Amino acid sequence: MSASALRTNEQLPVIKEQIMSTLAPPRTAPQLYAAWQALKAQQPRLRAREAAAVLGVSEAQLTASRLGVDSRRLCPDWAVLLPALGELGYIMALTRNEHCVHERKGYYRDVTVTANGQMGLVVSPDIDLRLFLAGWHSVFAVEEQSDKGAQRSVQIFDKQGNAVHKVYLTADSNLQAWAALIERFAAAEPSPEPEPQPLPAKPALQADSAIDVAGLREGWAALKDTHHFYALLKQHGVSRTQGLRLAGEQWAQPLALAALPQLLEQAGASQVPIMVFVGNAHCIQIHTGTVSNLRWMDSWFNVLDPEFNLHLQTQGVTELWRVRKPSTDGLITSWEAFDADGELVLQLFGARKPGVPELTSWRELAEQAAPLEA
Repeated sequence: MSASALRTNEQLPVIKEQIMSTLAPPRTAPQLYAAWQALKAQQPRLRAREAAAVLGVSEAQLTASRLGVDSRRLCPDWAVLLPALGELGYIMALTRNEHCVHERKGYYRDVTVTANGQMGLVVSPDIDLRLFLAGWHSVFAVEEQSDKGAQRSVQIFDKQGNAVHKVYLTADSNLQAWAALIERFAAAEPSPEPEPQPLPAKPALQADSAIDVAGLREGWAALKDTHHFYALLKQHGVSRTQGLRLAGEQWAQPLALAALPQLLEQAGASQVPIMVFVGNAHCIQIHTGTVSNLRWMDSWFNVLDPEFNLHLQTQGVTELWRVRKPSTDGLITSWEAFDADGELVLQLFGARKPGVPELTSWRELAEQAAPLEA
């Protein structure tokens, strides 16, 4: 993501007000595509996600408006399509949420999808994904022209029309495999994108007084695997941030928001290998390794390394926690950043494998920041 794109993202409300006053509301796919082209003429660096927001449609609907121009709808047969992405060779995988973008280059290998088609994994050393396929809906192959030449990608969207995951070809990707993939998975009929489905209502948050805090803390202390943490929260009917508030300072401590980029800078300076988790409701993408080239661009904090890029909108983070979870491998320490809706923006861990204790160098870094006063 370029510096100009980061600045444009922050200017979206103004852009939307200026442009919508001059454009008629699009109703059909051709009208939407024409409106998008008019918008691009005025704001050539505006990305599809931002253009969709300005035009009042989902990104999936915007992408579907270009069918027959520079995109093809593919069959969403995830159990077959996802392993086939490995044939593309060296690619860039992108997963994001509202406030953070995670870009990792490498090879799509070691792909598995469960028999019921609900879950998937990619566990190669570079592309590392946790896939929640029940919410995946549509997929497109897009080949568009940019100032850097042709940009080819596979773009996946959920039932709300939000981008779940994207795979971009690089200069070292296999173009013959790209053509073969489109031919193999192209949908028979280029149908329009349906209206986005509404999000399921979130369960009502219980008052703290209604929570069995002692039971929550007892269950937390008894954890043997960090993957069981979500089940613990669900068992006690608490949201993630509510659970952190009630866990007690032995397990969770609030931190100053400014400490997050500072921790990444310290990890970079000392070359401590870390794990960076960024995701949305349907996909989590993980980078394991060191970070080096760290830069601020306005309120965005960025990692700009050759194989890993991170773009964090720091203004979107409203809570930061240091979290400790017991496991059979010892204590596991993480930093977890949340937005104003209580949604997880970013998680940081020390680099580790199952069966291996946490890195001492990571724990020392993670424990340096003083907790906020209660």
